[in-house]
Amino acid sequence: MAKSSGGLMGIIAWITGILVSLAVGFGMIGETLTVPAIPAIVTIIAGWIVVIGAIVSVIMAIFKA
Repeated sequence: MAKSSGGLMGIIAWITGILVSLAVGFGMIGETLTVPAIPAIVTIIAGWIVVIGAIVSVIMAIFKA
């Protein structure tokens, strides 16, 4: 989560992190991103955890503001 003392660069870095997290999470859910030797169901579950974590982070940031 971006610190209030981070200014504009902190906010940009936080937004970039959220977008990357969502892209990776949805890639894992859609099985575009896979990890060799790990079953697909584990990758899909991990993808959902990443997506939910990113959404919770956004909600927490909104309520903190």
